[in-house]
Order: sequence, then C-alpha cells, then structure tokens
Amino acid sequence: MAPHTLVGKPAPSFSIPNYDGETYNLTPGVEGKPIALFFYPESGSYGCTREACQFRDALAEKEVFKRSGIQVIGVSPDPVDKQKQFVERQKLTFPVLSDEKREAHKAYQIGRGILGLTDARTTFFIDSRGVVRDALDATMNFSAHVKFVLKWLDKVEEEEKKQKDDSETPAESPSVSTKALGAAAQAVAA
Repeated sequence: MAPHTLVGKPAPSFSIPNYDGETYNLTPGVEGKPIALFFYPESGSYGCTREACQFRDALAEKEVFKRSGIQVIGVSPDPVDKQKQFVERQKLTFPVLSDEKREAHKAYQIGRGILGLTDARTTFFIDSRGVVRDALDATMNFSAHVKFVLKWLDKVEEEEKKQKDDSETPAESPSVSTKALGAAAQAVAA
C-alpha cells in the first residue's frame, strides 16, 4: 500500500470544537512536541472505545509517552454532546474533537473504511517540527494504533540520541594534534 500523501509534508492546521464545544486550534510544530492525531469512526462504539482507552492508558503508563510529552488528539464526526459523554464515561485525558463538518477529515484526507460503510480509522504521527512522519490506516485493527505511535516514539528518540551523540563526538581534538606535533618536533630536535 502506498504511503499517505501527507507523509513527509507539514501537517495541516485546523480549528474545530472540542468535547466542551470550545474551539480547539491545532497547529503542529508550534509547541515543539510530537503529536498522535487519530481519526476514528464513532465515539462509544466497541473498537473506538478500546482505541481511545489504549491511548489514555499509554499516556499514563508508557515511559516513552511521558518522556516525549506527546500530544494525543482524537477526532471523529460525532457531535459535541456525544464527544462529551464519551470523554466523561471513559475518563479520557486528551482532547477529543468534534468534526461534524469534516474540516479536519478533509485536511487530512480521511477516506472510508470497511467497504465504504464507515469512516476510516487513521492515526498520524507528527514530529515535533510539525512534519507528518507516517500514517496508519487500519480500520478493523484498533489495537495497532498505540503500537504504531510507540514504534515512532522509539524511532524518533533513537534519531535524537544519534544526533546528540554525533554532535558531541569531536572530530579530532586540536589539543591532541598540537601535542602530537610538539612530541614529533622534540623527537626530530633530539
């Protein structure tokens, strides 16, 4: 399957209501934190409840989620009142947004899943600079989404560690070169 067309590109911004009816503005990269943006078909359905609760639990239990400061954001086309019930009933600890007008769905090119019978279940991993690194479209496999984000958090952490190690590794210390030249000069002079 070809990668999503947004992979490698700046993640789109949008403003839609959250579960309290207040406008939630998403501008990836502004806060310098990675984002797990997941679109799901219907609040309260079995698979969507499991998926949302797995993200809630990962935020509380997974060390890499805590270290990274990742923002988890859920989006479905459900109305605000249904989102509010969903958040309260499942004790969700992250923003759940109402996209009744499908503005965010259009911006992120969310299609249909399960033979076109429902919205697709798609998760985007957006890095701290606001670039879409990857997308997972797995409508039936709701358990794959947290694992997908975990994989990307580990990968980004490894990339950052490598960059840090590379920047701390001096090419050749000038003092070593100077000492070596000094010793060579003394040997020649003797």
